[in-house]
Amino acid sequence: MSWLRALKETARSGLSIERRRLEPLIAIRGAAGLAVVIGISLAFFGPVVAASSAFGAFQAAIATFQRSWRPRPVLALVSGASLAVSTFLGYLTGTRLVLFLALLVLWTFVAGLAWAAGPTAGIIAASNVAIMLVTVTLPTSVANSAVHAAMILFGGIVQAALIVLFPVRRWGAQRDALADALAAEADYARRLRHDPLAPFDPVPLMTARSAAAVTPRQARRRPPELRGSRGVAERIRPVLASLADPSLGVPSEGPERERVRELLAAAGSVLDSAARAIRHGSPVELAPSAVAALKTPDTGTLLTGPPLRAADRLGALLSDVIETAEGEGTKEQEAKAEAAAEAIKAPANGTPAAEAAQATSDGTPVAPHRRRPTLLRLVPVVLAAMRAQLRPGSPILRHAVRVSVVAAGGYLIGTVLPFGHGYWAPMAAVMVMRPEFSQTYARSVARFGGTIVGVSLATAIVQTTHPGVTTAAALSVLCALLMYLLMRTGYVVGQACVSAYVVFLLGMAGDNWSQTVLERVVLTLAGGLLAMISYALYPAWETPRLRGRLGDWLKADGRYAASVVDQYAEPAERGHDDVRSALLDTREARVAWQEALATAQHEPVRNRGLSRSAADDTQHALAQLGRAAMLLEAHLPGGGATPVPDAAHLAEALRRATEQGAKAVRERRVPDWTEVREALAEWDARQRTDEGEADPFVREGAHLLLEALEEFSRGLDGRSDSGTKPKSPGRNTD
Repeated sequence: MSWLRALKETARSGLSIERRRLEPLIAIRGAAGLAVVIGISLAFFGPVVAASSAFGAFQAAIATFQRSWRPRPVLALVSGASLAVSTFLGYLTGTRLVLFLALLVLWTFVAGLAWAAGPTAGIIAASNVAIMLVTVTLPTSVANSAVHAAMILFGGIVQAALIVLFPVRRWGAQRDALADALAAEADYARRLRHDPLAPFDPVPLMTARSAAAVTPRQARRRPPELRGSRGVAERIRPVLASLADPSLGVPSEGPERERVRELLAAAGSVLDSAARAIRHGSPVELAPSAVAALKTPDTGTLLTGPPLRAADRLGALLSDVIETAEGEGTKEQEAKAEAAAEAIKAPANGTPAAEAAQATSDGTPVAPHRRRPTLLRLVPVVLAAMRAQLRPGSPILRHAVRVSVVAAGGYLIGTVLPFGHGYWAPMAAVMVMRPEFSQTYARSVARFGGTIVGVSLATAIVQTTHPGVTTAAALSVLCALLMYLLMRTGYVVGQACVSAYVVFLLGMAGDNWSQTVLERVVLTLAGGLLAMISYALYPAWETPRLRGRLGDWLKADGRYAASVVDQYAEPAERGHDDVRSALLDTREARVAWQEALATAQHEPVRNRGLSRSAADDTQHALAQLGRAAMLLEAHLPGGGATPVPDAAHLAEALRRATEQGAKAVRERRVPDWTEVREALAEWDARQRTDEGEADPFVREGAHLLLEALEEFSRGLDGRSDSGTKPKSPGRNTD
């Protein structure tokens, strides 16, 4: 993509406004906390202290809107405390330019490294630096600066207290994450009715897994319906795929296929009902047609073999979802849910329910809740993550260097220019800069546009009404309310509200109302341009790293496939922990590749050895490799199953070949799968000489694994036929 086109795309993205679900109660709560802090500060300390304390309450409320699984009061307290410390240290050095610049560079560098701990930590740290540049101009002595810092902390405490006293959708983020995962699987079930090879995006399941991690304190308070549905949902996905696959015994058309479609439609309905119940904390209401479709005896007469096993497992899993989603309700609700769960769980082929449930879980005990470290235990983890980024080529390190240099340069430029209030330039730069190119440029444009609108409106109101202290405070609270309400609709909208908020708040503190719109806009433009120029001069492009991301995904996929195949070698001696760990790794590698590819498409960088067609073909091949392994996982043998010795040799060949293949991808070579091909050929030759085979499904599925690997090499070499797709497991490729 050329620079001109990249600038157009990022500008359009930054200025876009979306229709999003508003959260008025949360916005009102945040604005009420801000109003309380400003009112108390005005009554006891005056407008100057009120301005700084308002920044603490304002930032604490914004922190609670970030995507984090931490309790919202904790986020508010952390934001208020960190901003108080930043402001106090900033004032201690504010009168000495060299010392303040040194502190600004160090503080901004650490804030840049904070992105290693996640977006929430990075955003809070960057906001602290930006607000510090404003608040250090307010105190007049060390004692006053201590009072300002204490009131900033008080603002965070007030916001945290309001969240505790007036909760809005407690555990709402966790409910939404789990409900989204179940809804995604419901949609997947419906798509499988028409496309048995339909793809599935694992992001909702990954998000739900992240949301499920809780601290010991949270574990004691978590609602019952959030405790077990995610694990069941994880096991439903491969069962749905194996039930729909036509090569497992169900023809593409006929009564068997119609029965499978009915089961998939019923599963989608049940999963949607569970998702709604979890999202709103209400009882599960099942459609009678879905219950009837799942418990009809026709399944046992129409389906046999793997499809019948999948149907039985699906019924048991869906009953577990219903029981968990119902949580602890009234006795009538619990009885209703239990009856519906038992109706669904009853297998259609006459197999006892206990046997079906055992087949579903394969004897795996329910895992305890995932532990999330407390804040104190999280400190060494965050420090280790930041320290790990101190290496050449790290995008986070490059971002930290860029933002620290730009902050210092912007502060010097703002000081030299004859406008006054030079903090507008570095504040704008720090707030828009992100580790990724498109976000930095899009936010720079949006910041400039939002500043023009916000400052122009605020200045027009000021020059027309000449507000006093109380009126200015009320106007600032109104701007904050609009910011909280509309911040998710677009960055440009939020920046318009923030710019007006700063104008009114500083005017309340005695700022010179005469500073023109042009002066503020010019300083904001200078900060935005510095941010954009810094990325052009010292970039962290994702395009050159695409091959590395692709190699990581190949290696993770190979380990997952090898772990699944190895389960068939010695079922009695194998646990499923290795398969689960490999599955999580391949999901993370896949998402990292997809995010890198999406980022690279907007970068003004020439292709570095991986064309768009090669990227499309190779990711399709790896998706098929992962899907084949998933279908094999859906039918893992129990502990008493007959061993398949050849599976161990093939698993080792898969593991070694994909590791070497990943290295070849990074070195711009085409991987070779001779070792896997030879291992599978030996297995085929041995099968032709033997009278029978313990489990032909795994051998036939292994052919698909090899076919997907070969398709990967053809796609990387530019020889893939994009119109052909690998076949599904169970289809004999001899």
